[in-house]
Amino acid sequence: MKRVIDYIRSLFLFELLRGLGLTGRYMLSRPFTLEYPEEKAPVSPRFRGLHALRRYPNGEERCIACKLCEAVCPALAITIEAEPREDGSRRTTRYDIDLFKCIFCGFCEESCPVDSIVETRIYEYHFENRGEQIMTKGKLLAIGDQYEEQLAADRAAQAVVR
Repeated sequence: MKRVIDYIRSLFLFELLRGLGLTGRYMLSRPFTLEYPEEKAPVSPRFRGLHALRRYPNGEERCIACKLCEAVCPALAITIEAEPREDGSRRTTRYDIDLFKCIFCGFCEESCPVDSIVETRIYEYHFENRGEQIMTKGKLLAIGDQYEEQLAADRAAQAVVR
């Protein structure tokens, strides 16, 4: 009996008609294509994009040079150098991230005890010259200052989820 049904289906091209019906259904529906440079797709608050260093509300940088992010980085993309300050606390003198090495895993973000290094929602960046892929401490702090409101809101949303 199964052979007869298979023969009838192949004789009347049943699979072809099902495929054409599916194509027709999508052909008559509204397209969901975005015109990328003008229209942007929504990005999740947990998206891992370009890195940033955050500051405390009083303007002091959060990084305490514990070097946990450097130790936990599987790609060895983070380089940190630190020295003590006059008041006895340690702060970084050099904080570099090589974005060509970085795999955007988020381990640095998770290991930071003071929530200093974060990954933003920024995914539109490029490099034209050699050496621009290395994000220095100044660049990271500038990105953190520019997007602090968004970073704080994303952190608050993630704290609620946990």
